[in-house]
Amino acid sequence: MTFPTSPADIDALVPEVIALIIEALNMELEPGEVDPDAPLYGDGMGLDSIDMLEISLVISKRFGFQMRSDNDDNEKIFASPRALTAYIASQRTQ
Repeated sequence: MTFPTSPADIDALVPEVIALIIEALNMELEPGEVDPDAPLYGDGMGLDSIDMLEISLVISKRFGFQMRSDNDDNEKIFASPRALTAYIASQRTQ
């Protein structure tokens, strides 16, 4: 079973995904401090490829689907918290 992916659903899920990222990476941020449209890599949240692997693992556990390192769309999926959330919303089973 997959869940609907309307813009409102994505907007409602963004804070949960940001909180999950912060918790998984033990960041000293509050979810409200993170711009959902800022890049995850480099300037935005300043994450690297190891961080992305860690995020993928917690997302897989929390939302019930496997993220793959060989997905051709990973650059788009991990572009920002909102892009990641949109992908999660389209794939999740929990």
